[in-house]
Amino acid sequence: MSKPPSLPKRVDDAASELPLAISQLRRRLASVAAPTELNLSQLGTLARLARQGAMSAAQLARAESMRPQSMGAILGSLERSGLVGRQPHPTDRRQVAFSLTAAGQEAIRQRSSAKRDWLLAAIARLEPGEQSSLVDAIRVIKRLAES
Repeated sequence: MSKPPSLPKRVDDAASELPLAISQLRRRLASVAAPTELNLSQLGTLARLARQGAMSAAQLARAESMRPQSMGAILGSLERSGLVGRQPHPTDRRQVAFSLTAAGQEAIRQRSSAKRDWLLAAIARLEPGEQSSLVDAIRVIKRLAES
């Protein structure tokens, strides 16, 4: 897709710089989040369970776009670590549902808290005008993501 000719060069430059800036921020947030030995797939699985509640391995695999065997390995490691537990599936007795344990909920809470604390401290170091611009930019970035 070619760029519309009516966009100014600064907008074209921003389209190149925004993905890099977002990636850098994500890496920074990951580095300040409570250090853990969990990989991104494990963290994604925990976050999904925190957002959506108990799910079967097959549901999680579909939601995370991975093979059921891979999800099985992830759930096994999370279960051995005490971060998820299993219980009978509420509607299908042949399946089990996985959910966060208290330790899993605490791990998610600590990671979220560490990221939020870092962001608040970083935002506090910005000038008031930059803080205002950031607040406005968040709204615009959300609109971009939803388009």
